[in-house]
Amino acid sequence: MKQLILIIAIFAFWQAVFAEQYDFVVSQDGSADFLTVQEAIMAVPDFRDSPTVIFVKSGVYKEKIILPTSKTKVVLIGEDALSTILTFDDYASKLNRFGEEMGTTGSSSFFVFGDDFTAKHVTFQNSAGPVGQAVAIRVTGDRAYFEHCRFVGFQDTLYAHGEMSRQYYKDCYIEGTTDFIFGWATAVFEDCEIYSKAGGQYITAASTLEEVDYGFVFVNCKLTGDAPEHKVYLGRPWRIHAKTVFINTEMGAHIRPEGWHNWNKPEAEKTAFYGEFKSTGPGADPSARVAWSKQLDQNALSTFSISAILAGNDNWIPGANLANKLWPSAHHKN
Repeated sequence: MKQLILIIAIFAFWQAVFAEQYDFVVSQDGSADFLTVQEAIMAVPDFRDSPTVIFVKSGVYKEKIILPTSKTKVVLIGEDALSTILTFDDYASKLNRFGEEMGTTGSSSFFVFGDDFTAKHVTFQNSAGPVGQAVAIRVTGDRAYFEHCRFVGFQDTLYAHGEMSRQYYKDCYIEGTTDFIFGWATAVFEDCEIYSKAGGQYITAASTLEEVDYGFVFVNCKLTGDAPEHKVYLGRPWRIHAKTVFINTEMGAHIRPEGWHNWNKPEAEKTAFYGEFKSTGPGADPSARVAWSKQLDQNALSTFSISAILAGNDNWIPGANLANKLWPSAHHKN
């Protein structure tokens, strides 16, 4: 009996300690501060200088969520990425209340407009299915950081939208069919699994601005999927100055030998920057790649350090400002 009381006391103590790490808690059972993620976001003080940490308990939250520009430094922590799911089911050709098609942007399940957004152990999903463009998350704000998150959908899953936005994805899982990582942003994907579903043909569709040095950079990632062998391109240029690079990436047999597609834009072969460094696996075949792509050498690689890509004028270090605020969560899974 004494042991049971001691265990209960210890459990209560650690619950209290962990609770202090969060400003708000969201739960669908009514036991926390809010029932919905959107309510918690709207409770965050506008343009707050310090992080506001929202803990989301396990559950499937069917909400179309907007993080406004005024909600800065919001940190969203899920109880577990596999069981903390933020989802909605809009899609581009779906009609809105005015009888107009929503379009790709309007289909987004989660809109991130505020700067310095962080998410950990959360699944962002569009559950509309294979119905064309259907965005799980659109990220427009600057200095966005995702760790141990899942991005689930079909076409256009992850919209790395902001033209001058910097985004960092660490140990994440991203799945889709066609152009399922797309947009203008400068984004680094490190130690991520990129899963190509059957029925798709392209992983990336960058639309990098001409004056921006970096687009999408994948570092130590794995390209997996159930797409057929030699079916999927690494990328195609949504805009002609698209920039996409894969560094030390393991590529499955679903990747086409030629690697890249010009989207029927011959001019893009002179303006886009598509490169690889030491790709491995059955989908890595440097000798078969299109002539207008690049195999990077060690000297070129020095310009693709994460700090060089993301630092900007403010010397941003992803996640550094949260190191002392958040408890480690080694038990969480992707």
